[in-house]
Formats: sequence, structure tokens, C-alpha cells
Amino acid sequence: MNRNFAELIQQKKSAGELSEEDISWWIDGLVSGSIPDYQTSAMLMAIYFKGMNAHETSWLTHCVSTSGDVIDLSSLKGVKCDKHSSGGVADTVSIPLIAIAASCGAVMPKMSGRGLGHSGGTIDKLESIPGFDVNLTPLAFMEIVNRLGGAIMAQTGDVAVADKKLYALRDVTATVDSVPLIASSIMGKKLASGADVIVLDVKWGSGAFMTGKAEAIELAKTMVGIGEDNDKTTVAYVTDMNEPLGNAVGNALEIVEAVQILKGGGPAKLLDVILTLCDEILMQSGIVQKREDARTMALNAIASGNALQRFADIVRAQRGDPAFIDRPEVLPQAAVRLPVYAPRSGFVTSIDARGIGLAAMHLGAGRRTKEDAIDLAVGLVLDVKTGDTVSAGHQIATVYARTDDDARTCEQEILGTIVVGEASVAPWQTVVAKISRADGVVTYEHS
Repeated sequence: MNRNFAELIQQKKSAGELSEEDISWWIDGLVSGSIPDYQTSAMLMAIYFKGMNAHETSWLTHCVSTSGDVIDLSSLKGVKCDKHSSGGVADTVSIPLIAIAASCGAVMPKMSGRGLGHSGGTIDKLESIPGFDVNLTPLAFMEIVNRLGGAIMAQTGDVAVADKKLYALRDVTATVDSVPLIASSIMGKKLASGADVIVLDVKWGSGAFMTGKAEAIELAKTMVGIGEDNDKTTVAYVTDMNEPLGNAVGNALEIVEAVQILKGGGPAKLLDVILTLCDEILMQSGIVQKREDARTMALNAIASGNALQRFADIVRAQRGDPAFIDRPEVLPQAAVRLPVYAPRSGFVTSIDARGIGLAAMHLGAGRRTKEDAIDLAVGLVLDVKTGDTVSAGHQIATVYARTDDDARTCEQEILGTIVVGEASVAPWQTVVAKISRADGVVTYEHS
């Protein structure tokens, strides 16, 4: 290519379209170091303001996905399914979902990352289980998935190498919130992970990356298009994250909540999202044809104890001790527990997910930077949801903290996020849209 990279930046700055050759040149140069970071930063800013069309975004994702190792899952039997959440507060979905789906016959080779934000990611949560090994060898990972239908391991540092470089530059150039860049980052890692089917849970609301519903739907449509363009069956659900999905926010606390779900309890809205995604996985795997059959199968797996047993088997296979399933006290325990009480009577009219997430992060349940250490024991558990009636003095939450001062500070943060009013409000709808290549955007109706 005879042009210099500055000409390519100018082309995008003028709203021009980048060719496949242009994008490949850029990503290859980014990874090799032949294109300096300051020029990539300029390109990111041009993309932020001028955007990318569907083909540009899809090809950028392809280049990101092939910039490092591409996981070969061909030794796994059956249709390989992956699930991704765009992140939220009390989003304890992946762990029980994999156990339920695997117990129904789905194949769930899950590779996850660590959290950066309100609370830990799936890997951080699992590391609160005594002995649990998230750093499996590829051979061990494949063996467990073939035998049990699912396993969860930490994503290796050699997958989607370009994404790590791009994200670091997006972070320091204020270009993180660009739909083409978000979509190519998420889907680049998903494509490199090797699954046949990708089911996406795209959050919107105060506790989500996308605060507006329309923006979340746009992101979901973009990611579905990328997946389908790269020969992956891809379906997205847009779910509400204006208040915490589950009740527990914190790593060991969320493991306890995952067990509650698998024992047939747990928060109804959390279960709703888990079952909705599980329905899709079972249908796309060819295990059932109809959503109602998938739902019946998943509920039976929970009621029979098969899903809980599959979770225990996966924990044991990954060198963890499943004793916590019946004795949660063996998980990391916080030194201080502080109940939080409603200051007045009325109706819970809103619970700000972002505020709750930040309160948990301030306790040490999440990371402000990648270098921060997480305290696996701390966090909080809510006892109310929007629409509930409370009386003055009624317990609405419990704080799990390192110190009394931390607990008292968190108490005030919780009270500042839960609004109690005089008039009742309707509970929010958990799943608001489904996006697939065939359907476009479809309003989700509860059964």
C-alpha cells in the first residue's frame, strides 16, 4: 500500500468508507507496532465522530478476532453455544445458566474475563469458591465440557490481541462509547472463542454501559449483524438494568445467589433472564423446537435437582470444593454485617442500579482499575425491588464490609439510591426486546 496512514485517518475524518484492505492494514500495523499509538488514537477519534457502516464494523471485528489465537472447539461434540452479557449490577446469570443449559444437553464452553467496574466478573465470582481453578489447560477444558456439557475458564491473554491495544487507547482518548468500537470489541472476542451459537444479553439503564434503550438496541443489532456476517448464529436480548437484576452484589454473595436459583429460589427477575437465555440456547442447539418446551425442560432440570448436581460436578471437575452449596459459610466471609432499614413507609419507586453498583465497588467488591485487588467477601444484598411496599424500620438491605466505617458509608449510599414514595409504581419489565437477523427488533412478550 503506497499511501501513508495519515491519509487513511483523513479519509475517515471526512466520513469516507474504509475498505477491507484499509482496516486489515491498520489492525496488522497496530499489533506489529508499525502504526504508532498516536495514529491509532486519531483513527479512533475519527471513527467516534464519523462512525462506521455495517460492513466496516464487521470487517474490523473479523480483524480483531484473528489478531491472536482463535480457539478450536472442533473436538467438542454438538452445537457449541456461548453467552455474553454487556455487564450490569447483580448480573448473576452466567453461572446458573451454564449449569441449567448443560444439564439439558447443551454444550457450553464458556471463556470469561475479570470485571472492571461495579463488581467482579464471572471469573472473580468463581474464584471465591475454595480451590476452583479458572486457569485450565485447553485439553482439560475440552475434557470437562465433553463430559459435563459445560465449564468456565479465564480467557487467555493471546485471544483478540488487537482488542487489548484498542481498548487501552479508547480508555485514554474518551472513545469508549462508540457503537462500532464496542461491538467489534465484544464480538471480536466472541468470534475468537470458537462457538457456533452466540446469545447476547445487552443491558440498558443506569447500571449498564448503554444508558438508553435505543442505544442498547442499536448495539444489539450491530452485534447480531457482525455474528451473522461471520457465520455465527447470533441472537440478542435487550434487558433492563435500571435497577439491580438480582439481590446480591459482590462475588461470594453472588455465588450464594446462584445456588439459590439452582435450588429453585432466588430473585424472580434474575431467574427470568436466565430462563429466557436458556430457552434460546436450547432452541438454537436443536434440543427443542419451541420456546415453551425449552422452558419446561429448564424448569424441570431445576426442580429435579439435575441442574444443581451439574453445577456441583463442574465445580468438582475444576478442582473446587462444592461444600459451599449446602454450607455457604465456607465461602469468604466479611467481618462486618450491617442491616439497613427503611427510613419511612411507602412504596419503593426506584432503585438506582449505578448507585448500588458504586456502593459495592467502594466496599472493595469491584475494581476502579485493572490493577485493583478485589475483596471477594464484601458487598451487599437487597431485600426489596421496585414496586414493593415497605414500612418505616423495615429491613431493605444488608451490607457486608471489612470495617464498621465502610459499612456505615455504604448504608448511606444505599439509602440514597432507594427511593420510597407515596404512590405505587409498576415493576419494570425485565426483557424488553429480542434481536435476530430474521426478526429485526421484536418486542418481548412475557408468557
